[in-house]
Amino acid sequence: MRAALFVSILFVISLTPALAQRSSAEETIRKIIVDQAAAWNAGDGARYSTPVSEDVSFTNLFGMVMYGKAAFKTRHSDILSTFYKGTTKSHVIRKIRFVTPEVAIVDINNEIRGVKTMPAGISVPADGILRTQLMEVFVLHKGNWLIEAYHNVDSKAAAKP
Repeated sequence: MRAALFVSILFVISLTPALAQRSSAEETIRKIIVDQAAAWNAGDGARYSTPVSEDVSFTNLFGMVMYGKAAFKTRHSDILSTFYKGTTKSHVIRKIRFVTPEVAIVDINNEIRGVKTMPAGISVPADGILRTQLMEVFVLHKGNWLIEAYHNVDSKAAAKP
């Protein structure tokens, strides 16, 4: 009995640093996501692009696939100066799942408020709030969490029976 208790205590002690590290990583990722929304709300596409990796894979709401930080930055600077100008973004994290200690998948409920116009193919919601499901894949690189994949999908209203 005493040996089992000792082994249990050792197991808990061995997990403590890993749990603390995961908690710190989750806190850092949450801060990055809050900062993204703040950058969007300031209309700053360059700042919005700060946490993405040089080789980021990016699929936007329109199904366009782009690669690289430069393309991500250009696209976000463009949209924040045109049809998303003056809009505000809010992120609500649904789930953060650590696949490994260095890889996290983050599912986000994303809302963009104040939408007045959209390019062809996407209608402006009656309430002016565009709702999407955003998935960001974070990877730890030399102590920094960077977004390696960014996938944004339009949330369709539930069909009426």
